[in-house]
Amino acid sequence: MDVASYDLLSTAVLLLNGDGRIEHANTAAEELFSASRRQLVGQPVHRLFGADQALAERLPDAIDGKFGILRQDLVIDRWGDQVAVSLAVVPLDKQPWAALLEVRMIEHHILLDRHQQLSKELTAQRESLRNLAHEVKNPLGGIRGAAQLLEVELGNDALYEYTQVIIAEADRLAGLVDRLIAPQGETLQKTAFNIHEICERVHTLVRAEFPKIDFVRDYDASAPDLQGDFARLLQALLNITRNAAQALSETPPDVPARITLRTRIGRQLLLAAHQAKLAIVVSVTDNGPGVPAALHDKLFHPLVTGRASGTGLGLSLAQEFVQQHGGIVEFDTHAGHTEFRMILPLEPV
Repeated sequence: MDVASYDLLSTAVLLLNGDGRIEHANTAAEELFSASRRQLVGQPVHRLFGADQALAERLPDAIDGKFGILRQDLVIDRWGDQVAVSLAVVPLDKQPWAALLEVRMIEHHILLDRHQQLSKELTAQRESLRNLAHEVKNPLGGIRGAAQLLEVELGNDALYEYTQVIIAEADRLAGLVDRLIAPQGETLQKTAFNIHEICERVHTLVRAEFPKIDFVRDYDASAPDLQGDFARLLQALLNITRNAAQALSETPPDVPARITLRTRIGRQLLLAAHQAKLAIVVSVTDNGPGVPAALHDKLFHPLVTGRASGTGLGLSLAQEFVQQHGGIVEFDTHAGHTEFRMILPLEPV
């Protein structure tokens, strides 16, 4: 595509070199960033998006094509107002430029509606499941009790195995029911703690369970303490990290399995019901096969899983626990790279 053709587009387009510097900006980009083409050309593109350190660190990998097409929503300052935009970084092959960055303005309420709709859907589904779980719990107890009585009356060791199967399966289903019933948003036990206490606990637990996985920890030492329910946020991050570790079991044996735990401070992030001026972003990145495309829109729904042995509760509970703190869990994925981001606002919700 000829450079002049980009001026015909209504969306802002920036053409980047391998160092992430702008080599060309179309007319829509000049208007969006309130700067002339001469002012834009030559400067590092991440400076246009404020102090988003996480984005600045991801851009080099995005330009190199490690994310496929990287998409991200964020808020920028435009003429003194906060404006929501959607970014798409497209690596280019056999072109004079290393990558193309497209920036589309999106209405603030559209992005909020998207997050709020997810929250409403999850709330309705969880309530239905909990009502069903309560109905299932009593019959399960009856089945288990009947199996125990039958075991005593049989007096035949050859049939003992069958009653044990009934009891074990009843216990397994009862545990599943308990997990459906347990979360209650009104009972958060909030204390002050540093997010890295949770990261280190999760690292220890998952490394012990999956010793063959290589773990990388990349923490922002400047991250302040936050107010939250330590146990629930621990469980949320543990579910996300364990899910990544289980996904890595599907990678070819000649590919080293790797999980990266990273923390960063994010600014002006759009969450489920509001915009966070300051938030902690905890990301869990793995080099597994990626989330199947068919699951992208419903991955956080209860009982949805891509694994034959999965229950579909881990990510759903993680999303619920994070939303109880006013945050949200997001993800980007393609073959060889999946990143889940647990975003927790630092200001009171």
